[in-house]
Amino acid sequence: MLCVSLLTAMLVPQQSFAQAEQRVLVTDAKLALATFINDPDMNWLQRNLGDAKAVLIAPRITKAGFIVGGSGGRAVAFARDPDTGRWAGPAFYTLATASVGFQAGIAVSEVVTLVMTDRGLNSLLSSSFRIGADASVAAGPVGAGAQSTLTADLISFSRAKGVYGGLNLHGTIVSVADHWNDLYYARSVDTTGILIRRSVHNRQANELLNMLASAAKK
Repeated sequence: MLCVSLLTAMLVPQQSFAQAEQRVLVTDAKLALATFINDPDMNWLQRNLGDAKAVLIAPRITKAGFIVGGSGGRAVAFARDPDTGRWAGPAFYTLATASVGFQAGIAVSEVVTLVMTDRGLNSLLSSSFRIGADASVAAGPVGAGAQSTLTADLISFSRAKGVYGGLNLHGTIVSVADHWNDLYYARSVDTTGILIRRSVHNRQANELLNMLASAAKK
């Protein structure tokens, strides 16, 4: 019995440490989402979140370079069950864009993208896809009185240093971070298992899931 207790005590800290980066990203995503759903200028996002099939949250997209540059970061996705309205996730992704042009300095943005169509959701469930090619994207309208009918697969909102807009996701490659998913759930699992079949769950994401559920009802 003593050996079992010692083994358990050794494994739990190791598992928590293995999940450290993933847990931080989920926490950062929760803070980023709270910023968007509590801002009066994000009226369109708040009104349409309940109609989204999924949401992709990237709390830190870094754009840097000079002459030749690009942007990149990590993101988490959550999917909504159309019958129950319940949200599932997170699934982990990496975002990467290569670009050529003048990019003085470094800019950091947080991005929330609503997935509005089956095509967009299916892209999210694939191993990787290119925004703008495999799934169309449009910049989300900003402003307290924003009224707009958008038909893109993805509606993206970005914020940098308190200012909304400015980050163009067109051409961004979104790839599933399989290793991060496996670490977070302590087992091998794909995005369909996470987002559609709901075969895994990590209680650390409960606050973010509850936030999505509450915001989607408004």
